[in-house]
Amino acid sequence: MTKPDDNDPLIDEVRLRSKRQKRWLREGEDSVVRRLAQIGVLGWIIVAPMLAGLFLGRWLDGRADSGLFWTAPLLMLGLVLGGTFAWKWMNRP
Repeated sequence: MTKPDDNDPLIDEVRLRSKRQKRWLREGEDSVVRRLAQIGVLGWIIVAPMLAGLFLGRWLDGRADSGLFWTAPLLMLGLVLGGTFAWKWMNRP
């Protein structure tokens, strides 16, 4: 029988699940207030880059007198960045 590889993704996931279970047994369930705070943070993680893209796009469009040429793509870029940041925040160990 061979020894399991340390780089095996299944082994890593089992270790991570075990670590999370031990933490849950030690700390218990999160409170409702903490869960609501996490939802609020998640919302701002998504909205803040979108607002930054919106304001930057409006400023660039005002300077160049170009309608929505910069606003729309920078808003979408902010959405993608916010979604990426939120995904990473939700899947942190």
